[in-house]
Amino acid sequence: MHAEPLHTRRPHNRTLTGWHVLAMFIGGFGIIIAVNLLLAYSAVRTFPGLETDSSYVASQTFDADRAAQDALGWTVDLTYADEDLSLHIVGPNGRNVHPEIVSATLGRATTVASDMTPDFVWTGSYLSAHTPLAPGNWNLRLDLRSADGTPFRRRIPLHVLP
Repeated sequence: MHAEPLHTRRPHNRTLTGWHVLAMFIGGFGIIIAVNLLLAYSAVRTFPGLETDSSYVASQTFDADRAAQDALGWTVDLTYADEDLSLHIVGPNGRNVHPEIVSATLGRATTVASDMTPDFVWTGSYLSAHTPLAPGNWNLRLDLRSADGTPFRRRIPLHVLP
């Protein structure tokens, strides 16, 4: 088989015109703009909303609320096994605490689509709720009230293994 020498091959004579440069420019920036629009849409669609109407107003009592909550001396432990969520709250005297549940929301950190309200039941020593969960990271946002009316708020992360 006889191969033609490289120097005798005819090169393609293509010239880069202004229209080619314009098409590359529009195509490149079109991709960038499309990706930015997709990311912006995704961010707005999954935004869970505001935590408070006015962060300034909420900040005015933050230190006092935190001091009152810390004065309770509660230790909170959240466990998950066999589709049961167990919330153990222990007071400074080592005794189990049975607080009033103002609100409890279990959900993902990034979206409200999976949010649920566990139906906690007092077992005599801790709060328990049958809650089937998919594997991954979850947050339990608690708003509790002690017997003397002191509010107690916590966000407790929970990792569910597959």
